[in-house]
Amino acid sequence: MSAQTYSQIIKARARERPRELTVMKSDNDQHLVFGWANVSVRVDGEQIVDWQEDAIDTADLEKAAYEYVAHFGTAGEMHQRGGIGRVIESVVFTKEKAAALGIPPDVLPEGWWIGFQITDGEVWEKIKSGEYSMFSIEGKAVREPMKGSEG
Repeated sequence: MSAQTYSQIIKARARERPRELTVMKSDNDQHLVFGWANVSVRVDGEQIVDWQEDAIDTADLEKAAYEYVAHFGTAGEMHQRGGIGRVIESVVFTKEKAAALGIPPDVLPEGWWIGFQITDGEVWEKIKSGEYSMFSIEGKAVREPMKGSEG
């Protein structure tokens, strides 16, 4: 197996599982877990449509991420039970932020990267075992037809 750049890995994963946002990194000792909370636009510029057939513009995602961190900042389990951890890292990557950081435009998608410290032992075990292998965000919005779509 040849070495791959981060960009190549992300592009390959997007082709394999275009709708999953998998846990990308974890730290067993500190119960830390990191990954994409949401990706709105792929590296190639394609808008992502999720399992519920919804899409979110990067600007709206950025606004929602800031509100979440400012007002909640906690982790929940399966949209049912809150307080199982806390946000320790959050950044929404936009084209502008990536450029400011010197990240080439074909490396990162436009999306929300997040990290949590999980304080609930049972939930941490489910993350370690792979039972919980991706993030899912929850929110309220007004549904609007996508540009260029019918209906």
